[in-house]
Amino acid sequence: MAGSTDTADPPVVSPPLWLLAELTYRCPLHCVFCYNPTELERAGAELSTAQWVDVMRQARAMGAAQLGFSGGEPLVRDDLEELVQEACRLGFYTNLITSGVGLTEARAKRLKNAGLDHVQLSFQDSTREMNDFLSHTKTFELKKKVARIIKDNDWPMVMNCVLHRHNLPHVGAIIDMALELEAEYLELANVQYYGWAWRNRDHLMPTREQLEQAEAVVQRYRESIGKRCRLLFVVPDYFEERPKACMNGWGSVFLSIAPDGLAMPCHNARDLPGLQLPDVREHAIADIWQRSQAFNAYRGEDWMQEPCRSCDERHKDFGGCRCQAFMVTGDAAATDPVCSKSPRHERIVQFTREAATRRHIPLVFRSDPAPSRLGGNLGEKCS
Repeated sequence: MAGSTDTADPPVVSPPLWLLAELTYRCPLHCVFCYNPTELERAGAELSTAQWVDVMRQARAMGAAQLGFSGGEPLVRDDLEELVQEACRLGFYTNLITSGVGLTEARAKRLKNAGLDHVQLSFQDSTREMNDFLSHTKTFELKKKVARIIKDNDWPMVMNCVLHRHNLPHVGAIIDMALELEAEYLELANVQYYGWAWRNRDHLMPTREQLEQAEAVVQRYRESIGKRCRLLFVVPDYFEERPKACMNGWGSVFLSIAPDGLAMPCHNARDLPGLQLPDVREHAIADIWQRSQAFNAYRGEDWMQEPCRSCDERHKDFGGCRCQAFMVTGDAAATDPVCSKSPRHERIVQFTREAATRRHIPLVFRSDPAPSRLGGNLGEKCS
């Protein structure tokens, strides 16, 4: 490992608690709302097995307790079982975030034996037609089989379905499907507009009426099913008056490592201009977390503009989402424009007002990364 990164004598911060290991950008799905970078050709080769093991060991030594294996689709990595086993040995609570493609009965057994604690399975809708259309694949029946495999291995099953204009009217059917598949949790997360969802924003943006109707359906199900399945309904920021506390504060809880080794305070940070994202192959994790320009860029309050700087809610929302601020205003340090106090809030109001009348335009499906760039050296094992 190389030595220091860029900034000198930053304030001491608490260690990261959650490590997101984005093992790959490769994915068999081509979802129209994928948060992976739209400029995938700029990414370098994937970290090797040994390099990922080194990352996990360093993060665990700092105090990180939860580890999410994500992507892309993490199951395309042939070394996933080895990484899970090492994470378990280190004492992480492990979560596999997956489309389900590649999770066979045999592989599930190997992952169970390796110590995997938790699986989160994504669906795009409750019907084969819409699920397969939105992902540009034929995967619906496969996902239902994977749901049964998850239950057969006694993993807690969290189902995830990203909501938007096209499937919000189906939220009741999506809940029925989750109940049929015996999911303990169903996360109904309305799309956030980054990555491919930003490109498809005009096609995905719901109306306020759609959101209110869907939320009412979710509430009726909560009252009728009780604790049988916990329903989480996440309203899109664009329809709120105040921003969410993005990542619980920049560089305070979450440490995300991209497939090519870039360390990020959130999984979309590589799209922000001016950030000098450090590489885990060149810098120690502790040095990255404590001293790097990227992780200190929006920590604390010194970076805040008005009205955030004098707002009495700044300790609760930390100024909102930096990626959202940049996407809408062109300034990553701006007050998150979803906040009604933002001088640029009218842009959000305009986006949502036009949702009902927006003209139909073609969807842009997530494209494949170049295998030669992102394949990595999966044969390199740790000694």
